[in-house]
Amino acid sequence: MNKIIYYVATGIFTLVMLFSAGMYFFNHEYVKTAFTSLGYPTYLIYPYATAKLLGLFAIWNPKFHLIKEWAYAAFFFAVLLAFFAHIMVGDGEQMAAAIALVALIVSYIFSKKV
Repeated sequence: MNKIIYYVATGIFTLVMLFSAGMYFFNHEYVKTAFTSLGYPTYLIYPYATAKLLGLFAIWNPKFHLIKEWAYAAFFFAVLLAFFAHIMVGDGEQMAAAIALVALIVSYIFSKKV
């Protein structure tokens, strides 16, 4: 049962991050507007999307124990800060960050049990 919960939570988190990174690469103008409204510099868009993909690779790769811990930590802070940034701006886009945060926490907890 622990494996199922781990894979479902990690899968949900992965889908949210892949959608996010995909938006960064393929809908750049929309993301550029969103970054500007949140007060973030737009030159971070492509490096941030690349970091998300590398972090997902680390989370799914069983050989990268230490890097996996760092990836979980980085994702935690990134998603938490994204959630509060959307709340502060009031754009109503915080639900994806909330889903990602819950899925990330469940994934991390159950990665220790698997």
